[in-house]
Amino acid sequence: MDDATRRWLYDQLGTNTDLADLEARYTLLGKARAVAISVLNQRKADLVNNQPASVNISSVVAVAYTENIKALERQIALLEAEGAPPAPDEPAEDTSDDGTDSGWSIVQLIERPRR
Repeated sequence: MDDATRRWLYDQLGTNTDLADLEARYTLLGKARAVAISVLNQRKADLVNNQPASVNISSVVAVAYTENIKALERQIALLEAEGAPPAPDEPAEDTSDDGTDSGWSIVQLIERPRR
């Protein structure tokens, strides 16, 4: 895993994510997007299985994790749709009609007649 891929994963998952775990998952899965989806699915499963969705102690405290779960589901859906943000190990999209767009073009400059 190169430095750009590592930074992209930290942008998606946060800097407190274990680097050894990310590298092991990247070796296994081969794509940064798949690693991010795998980590997010694990975080969602941990929230759903290990904690109640909400805790309410009358007149003392009320805590709900449902919005956190929904936020993880939205982020997973965005990554699964392979939209933005593009991962550095994914091929760049080809925007030309003939598949030969290199980002360069030739322009002919023509002098205008003087008045």
